[in-house]
Amino acid sequence: MKHQPPPPPLPLSQPPSLGAAAAGGVASVISSSNNNNNSSSSGIEAVKCRPPIYPKPKTPSFDKDRDYIGFATLPEQVHRKSVKRGFEFTLMVVGESGLGKSTLINSLFLGDLYKNRQMPNVEERIEKTTKVEKKTMDIEERGVRLRLTVVDTPGFGDAINCEDSWRVCTQYIDEQFRQYFTDESGLNRRNIQDNRVHCCLYFVPPWGHSLRQMDLDLIRRLHRKVNIVLVIGKADCLNKQEVRKLKERILQDLEDNHIQLYQFPECDSDEDDDFKQQDRELKASIPFAVVGSNTILEVAGKKVRGRQYPWGVVNVEDPEHSDFIKLRTFLISTHMQDLKDTTQDVHYENFRAQCISQISQHALRERGKLKRDSISSTNGFDAAITETDRLLLQKDEEIRRMQDMLTQMQEKLKQTHLMEMKKNDSVIDV
Repeated sequence: MKHQPPPPPLPLSQPPSLGAAAAGGVASVISSSNNNNNSSSSGIEAVKCRPPIYPKPKTPSFDKDRDYIGFATLPEQVHRKSVKRGFEFTLMVVGESGLGKSTLINSLFLGDLYKNRQMPNVEERIEKTTKVEKKTMDIEERGVRLRLTVVDTPGFGDAINCEDSWRVCTQYIDEQFRQYFTDESGLNRRNIQDNRVHCCLYFVPPWGHSLRQMDLDLIRRLHRKVNIVLVIGKADCLNKQEVRKLKERILQDLEDNHIQLYQFPECDSDEDDDFKQQDRELKASIPFAVVGSNTILEVAGKKVRGRQYPWGVVNVEDPEHSDFIKLRTFLISTHMQDLKDTTQDVHYENFRAQCISQISQHALRERGKLKRDSISSTNGFDAAITETDRLLLQKDEEIRRMQDMLTQMQEKLKQTHLMEMKKNDSVIDV
């Protein structure tokens, strides 16, 4: 049998490609050699002497560009961090009973937030007061988590006297601002929970010709505290012409009373035409005339969300029947983040500036009060020691008078003595 020479070594310029199985085999060999120190296998020794040569990783395309720095991935980093942390949104719903507020909220977010709701009877509505109810729901869509908080105001506009119905709403919004300001000014600011109201859906009844005085009172007190979006509830009670006239009258009343609703941001110049057209349609739809429904109906072989009437079906998601799709697009798809930014940059900053001004004025008043108290306490101390000082001054005055009298007497004695001496000298001379 002829002696065969050993195979030539692999060239370093062309390293072998190692798959998952090969890499695992090398790793297992290395681990076994580490665990068994007395092993004399030549294969193990060979692996020890010459480590495996891995293929060179592919160079990314951007590495070839010398001007590339790497901060172009910042949006991706922010996106991953935001998705991991989740989002929060608080929606306040205000309006009298029977306008379809609960149905609309359930239709918007495809949930049931009012399972155990009980309608009050006539006796309870006589003395009905406005209160606040919070309902929280966690929603996840395509890996994005949203913590939705719906603040309902049952009893608003249901009592006979509705003069103070606005007070509960304004107090709740101010309390959330104050709580956020306190948490932001504290030591631990890492896990601040944002319960501020980012949007207020105010429902206007469709059977009125315009805004009522109760509506104007509330909107006038809230339009500088929260983003207000007007919604005409149960718009299926009106035809298209009536809806258009009602919207015009509502906008005219807002202009006459100098009330400013949520202002849509202007589109950037680089936006596409479809987005600009959508933004124009949303602006032209204010206030939104909506119809809500949680019932799935089958119309012409298609399942739609709508309401069944003897004369036909009202499709909630049909733009010809309702502004529901536009409201959902505005509130969730396009302007949710802008509502939060406006709350942070405008309404909360106004509240924060007022709080800081009040704190500064209070500090100045306290400083002036302390100064006055110190002066008054000094005056009181002076009054306490006045009697003793008066006695001491009297004694000093008496001593001074005695000294003066002694001095005068000494002067008189001295003058008398001099006169006697001169007299005696004159007698001797004679």
